[in-house]
Amino acid sequence: MNILITTIFEYPHEGGLSTHVTTLMKGLQERGHQVDVLSFTDMNPVTRKLFTQAPGYLINKVKKGKGQLLNDRQKMKMLKSYIEKVKGKYDLINSQDIYAALASIESGIPTVATVHGYFSYEAISRGAVIQGSPEELEIIETEKKAYQQATSVIAVDQRIKEYIKRQADVEAYSIKNFINVHEFKVDRSKAEQIKTEFEIPKDVQVLFVPRRLTEKNGVIYPTLALPKVLEKHPNTLLVYAGTGEQYTNIEQTAYKLGIQDKVRLLGSVPHEKMKELYSIADIVLVPSIHSHGVEEATSISALEAMGSGAPVIAGAVGGLKEIFEHEKDGLLVEEKNTEDLSQSIIRILDDGSLGETLSKNARKKVEEHYSHIAAAEKYETIYKEALSLKQHNL
Repeated sequence: MNILITTIFEYPHEGGLSTHVTTLMKGLQERGHQVDVLSFTDMNPVTRKLFTQAPGYLINKVKKGKGQLLNDRQKMKMLKSYIEKVKGKYDLINSQDIYAALASIESGIPTVATVHGYFSYEAISRGAVIQGSPEELEIIETEKKAYQQATSVIAVDQRIKEYIKRQADVEAYSIKNFINVHEFKVDRSKAEQIKTEFEIPKDVQVLFVPRRLTEKNGVIYPTLALPKVLEKHPNTLLVYAGTGEQYTNIEQTAYKLGIQDKVRLLGSVPHEKMKELYSIADIVLVPSIHSHGVEEATSISALEAMGSGAPVIAGAVGGLKEIFEHEKDGLLVEEKNTEDLSQSIIRILDDGSLGETLSKNARKKVEEHYSHIAAAEKYETIYKEALSLKQHNL
């Protein structure tokens, strides 16, 4: 099968969607399919800036959210024009966002839409759109149209599947996120070398937050929980790898608490290097929260942490509650509860055997339930059904 994966976002980029695409592509290729990606990155750079970035940026200064919509619509038009040029090469398209779904559907090629989250809620959560505004209502209508017109829809967790049913009365498939379990078995023998590369002291205990620095990821809470951890484990360093609107908030909070030398913000880190950072983590933190209706899906960061051999502490929200069995393969903490978070961190740092047990069980679960090959097989089945549906309707 010749498959085209489409998105209006850049690829590769920082975040779970990009990782999902790379890992799915690898699994499909290993199953013998030809897979290409068409993203915003593939568009002409001059046209991108003139028609899909600059106008929206200026309009957004006058009316928040309106520029965001303009940019997304322009990206959709550009993507549609590129698909038209290459559509003869492909049997099926797997879109990764609502605007890519609509651009792909208009090509006439069977389109399977993968839904990674709540598009309208997430726009509000990151401050791009105002809640209750005409712009939010338009995004909701765009979501509905994309879900209803796609040949098939796949949600990355059960809650998103239920959201699609509520929004558009469409029955989606549910395939949880996944990782390449072979590539993500981290080699911890090079920990000292990796610490040197990232200028991290060799003798510190590392708390690692591998997240985009956005509100729904709860990234401020590890910083707020750190002072209590430092009282008992002063040789602890909190390391963030990611960018986002919460960067400045974390930085300012660390200074306010007087722990700026115990918090390290690495900024954007390539995915290959992220694997190395997992290998020096004593604990990985995935402290997600509810934010403007947004819940964490089956977090790829959490799955990667589980596969890496580091114990994980996660917020008890959304898909994270589906991934982890509390006390067996991870610790779940109440969202926004810094006391719960700090005590859970201290508990693992105090008891090395607990961390080892959690890590071992987590790795086993990832191998058995979250393999990219098993996920690719499920996607392949849905692709074949989508092709049959299209042929039946001709």
